[in-house]
Amino acid sequence: KVWDVATGEEVHTLAGHADTVRSAVFSPNGKLVVTASWDNTAKVWDVATGEEVHTLAGHTGPVYSAVYSPNGKLVVTASEDNTAKVWDVATGEEVHTLAGHADTVRSAVFSPNGKLVVTASWDNTAKVWDVATGEEVHTLAGHTGPVYSAVYSPNGKLVVTASEDNTAKVWDVATGEEVHTLAGHADTVRSAVFSPNGKLVVTASWDNTAKVWDVAT
Repeated sequence: KVWDVATGEEVHTLAGHADTVRSAVFSPNGKLVVTASWDNTAKVWDVATGEEVHTLAGHTGPVYSAVYSPNGKLVVTASEDNTAKVWDVATGEEVHTLAGHADTVRSAVFSPNGKLVVTASWDNTAKVWDVATGEEVHTLAGHTGPVYSAVYSPNGKLVVTASEDNTAKVWDVATGEEVHTLAGHADTVRSAVFSPNGKLVVTASWDNTAKVWDVAT
């Protein structure tokens, strides 16, 4: 559903998926929304009309997330079929399948410059991909449990991953090497993100706490 923030009123119901809608995000210009569903598809919607623009069909398992590239021209989806896919927003056509994980791809996001994607998988790894070619650039291996999320620092030089092994890890994007392990939680780390200036990371855990970490140390 799309809602008016000022009034709290419903503007549109985006109806068309055949199963749970797992995520919904606006495009950078705010004119479109992309939804990810357990019906194995993502859908692009027109915010002004509430009408469906495209169905992004091709995954053979539930789609956990769908997000736009910084310029809004591409979408990347993450699926239980062990792949991520890059799509052309204008046409709804698949551009690349990012295949290489051995288990569910839980999340996929673009780098700030839009040239890379990082995927997080339940195969205990994250992977960095070249958007132009669809080729794998690095495997970020070191976690001993499923990886729930992986996101870039604001400058695109680092990635932070969050894992069921109770840790988060900071990685160098250029080399694929681990920079730091953020250890201290007593249960799964469900998400980790950088501060706007890139100097801090905040982690959220099933141990009922969040922690703030210094990226440099």
